Amino acid sequence: MDEDNKVEALERDSFGKGAARKLRAAGRIPAVVYGHGTQPVHVSLPAHQIGLIVRKANAVLDLQISGKSQLALVKDVQKDPVLQIIEHLDLIVVKKGEKVQVEVPVHLEGESAAGTVADLDSHTLTLEVEATHIPENVVVSVEGLEEGTQIHAKDVTLPKGASLISDADALVVNVHVPQKVADVEETAEGEEAAEAPAEEAAAE
Repeated sequence: MDEDNKVEALERDSFGKGAARKLRAAGRIPAVVYGHGTQPVHVSLPAHQIGLIVRKANAVLDLQISGKSQLALVKDVQKDPVLQIIEHLDLIVVKKGEKVQVEVPVHLEGESAAGTVADLDSHTLTLEVEATHIPENVVVSVEGLEEGTQIHAKDVTLPKGASLISDADALVVNVHVPQKVADVEETAEGEEAAEAPAEEAAAE
């Protein structure tokens, strides 16, 4: 576990919008921790630290609650739509070695063949992984791939210990020639074909 993810969580017993506003004014974020048959625990977390941690998808926090350590996966981040500040977190209790299902971002690397583009059809894949070893992303290389190449979920190399939950036949990457280029070439060929009979007629 990353030491940076160790977070001091303070239990809270006041609820509602007013209480949440006071917490945020004090630089803390309200959160609820639930799962594994435990009663939900309402806590507040340091806003600045949480803001940095949740930039990464599927962050696991090492919560320090009343002197005890509790691992929790960030399940939902509620943000103010205008100000983009975090208003509330839902955290789910996880245990070391436990498997969890998470959506992991797909990252493309490399360049497909000249004149083609590689479109990312699936921006995330749902994987089952160990709670304390969630990969930041899944890397798919498109280096040198020719037009018409398609990469499906089952073709993607998964990180060690991960298994695919997404549909195996889901399209992840589609390599093609951009439509505009194809249209221009076809138009040019059409014009040449139209000019040819005219030239022949002039020669006669």
